[in-house]
Amino acid sequence: MEEVTDPVTTPLAETTAPASCPVVNLHNINKSYGEGSLAVPILHDINLQVEQGEYLAIMGPSGSGKSTLMNIVGCLDVATSGSYLLNGTDVSQLDDDGLSRLRNRTIGFVFQNFNLMPRETAQENVALPMLYGGVPRAERAERAREALEHVGLGDRVDFFPTQLSGGQKQRVAIARAMVMNPSLLLADEPTGALDTASGEQIMTLFQELSDNGATIVMITHERSIADHAHRLAFIRDGRLYTSEEAEGAAE
Repeated sequence: MEEVTDPVTTPLAETTAPASCPVVNLHNINKSYGEGSLAVPILHDINLQVEQGEYLAIMGPSGSGKSTLMNIVGCLDVATSGSYLLNGTDVSQLDDDGLSRLRNRTIGFVFQNFNLMPRETAQENVALPMLYGGVPRAERAERAREALEHVGLGDRVDFFPTQLSGGQKQRVAIARAMVMNPSLLLADEPTGALDTASGEQIMTLFQELSDNGATIVMITHERSIADHAHRLAFIRDGRLYTSEEAEGAAE
């Protein structure tokens, strides 16, 4: 893999919020696509706080706005209006490079379809966030190996994605998401491409991460998966319901 360095990258310690600061703080978030009379509203006055160490599941059917919300929380998209503080940082004040650095050092992503590089080994896939973060080669290799051992794949470091099962691919993706010790783990339908047994194994791994203090926001349409989280929110027609409201919205 080609070396990538970033001499202006903010050290990870500087992205760590005070203990009293929510990791995610959304206030009156609205999102529309298009302009003027052609604007299509997607999200309406979303308010959400996720504290350090929380494990939150957001449920919603297709077209409810949950993927748009995930993209905004993950700094992959920006709100039309409202404010978003990520680890105390106002993301609206960052340019594209600043957002990219914040994502790399603050957020770990786990996707339904794994998003692994097919020509890279498991170890090389896990090392990618560190490559873009300017971590030295030897340290990248060691930390990637340790991350794979943590998810039970210490004997698969040199395997390519085509040599791994679906559950093993998702474990590689989780190792990659956690290797930079992010403040927030975002999981978008993490069991959607897995069979039931593999999905349960992945949920067990998420529970272990939560028990060790990880802050997790998981998007899912399956109640059985959402029930693994400590807190539930429900999104419908672009509006977010939390706690008891979620139960009423789901009925």
